Amino acid sequence: MVERPALNRARVVRAAVAVADRRGLAGVSMRSVGRELGVEAMSLYHHVSGKEALLDAMVDWIFVRIELPGTGQPWRQAMEDRCASARAVLARHPWALGLMESRTSPGPALLHHHDAVLGCLRANGFPVRLAAHAYSALDSYVYGFVLTELHLPFAPGEGAEEFTAELAPPPDRYPHLAEFITEMVVGREYAYGDEFSYGLALVLDQLEQRLADQRP
Repeated sequence: MVERPALNRARVVRAAVAVADRRGLAGVSMRSVGRELGVEAMSLYHHVSGKEALLDAMVDWIFVRIELPGTGQPWRQAMEDRCASARAVLARHPWALGLMESRTSPGPALLHHHDAVLGCLRANGFPVRLAAHAYSALDSYVYGFVLTELHLPFAPGEGAEEFTAELAPPPDRYPHLAEFITEMVVGREYAYGDEFSYGLALVLDQLEQRLADQRP
């Protein structure tokens, strides 16, 4: 008989993440996580106080995996790396997008992450107000991009050309859309995901200009 590893908080959280990855957040319950671990649901209460505490722990699990900027890093590269990391983590765990900013009991990893991002911006000369604007703008961009990417009618890695060919918008009625498809998609291996870096650069460019305007 194979002996199971001892149950602990980290294993419970990993099991909840596995359930959410397969079934979405609605599939996460103390019972379903217990089944994932091969134990009774009541056993979990020795490690988490209930489902709400488990959801908080899952958010912390996500934030641990997003790259943190260091206070000694140049802000632009640090924010670019963090945004790319956040995009990758959220794409792997789509359930997290609607959960991570909704918790009323933020965990230490979430708080540390927010503090580190603000700390990097402040160390690079951002006034408090501009640092807050920067954080909000960057997260809004990343979250919005990931949300769009997750709901595209074709999977990542699949070409958009076949999809747009099915649409076949009449050029006489939709000339600009037809122009876009002809110039950007047909025969171009266009991938929506490639837009991420370009759009992020636009946000960073504007923040760079706003920061320069703040300096004497």
